[in-house]
Amino acid sequence: MRRFLLLAHRVPVDGAFTLNDLAGGGGRMDEIARCVSTAFTISNDLRRDTELTVLFGSEPPPRSRRIDIYGARLRLLNPDERSTAALLKNALIRSHNVPGIVESSPGMVVGPSQPLEDLARFASQPGCWWLVEGGAPLASLAPTSDVAAVLSDPTDPTPPEREILERSGAVSIRVGPRSLRSSQVLDVVQNVLDGASEAVPVDRTPR
Repeated sequence: MRRFLLLAHRVPVDGAFTLNDLAGGGGRMDEIARCVSTAFTISNDLRRDTELTVLFGSEPPPRSRRIDIYGARLRLLNPDERSTAALLKNALIRSHNVPGIVESSPGMVVGPSQPLEDLARFASQPGCWWLVEGGAPLASLAPTSDVAAVLSDPTDPTPPEREILERSGAVSIRVGPRSLRSSQVLDVVQNVLDGASEAVPVDRTPR
């Protein structure tokens, strides 16, 4: 299973933004939506082996929300940024002031969050990756079928988030020599994992 956690810092958690201003009033919901689309969409299908959690931080913390997206049950997701943002906006609106968990659409579950606690819990998974500039090259790793990775939206992790990630022992990984958008990072990681999963061992038995 491929599990990703995305830190979203500026999206209005009540869904009070317009689809015509995702980058500004939406707090970079444009890039959040691209991350969701990139994590799951492939040609004519969706990735069923992937799960993505988006932590929408807010002050005070009880207003914070998390959206968990499960590829095995996901429906209604299209590759375009606007319709994906509409799904996420709908999830936030339906969850606003609701104390429990709501399945806003098939495979998309939204509810309250304590973001630092949720981040610490996710990052404590053995072998968790922290996708960040300045880490070890992704190519130096031997990816397995089970991967957990944390990345941030266009805003850097806050000092408390960074402290949690450093304390957790998550392995800092960079995907390449240049700074990429969060959605591009996900695209690279998924592609690398695809390549690793189809690798066939070479038969070195003497003939």
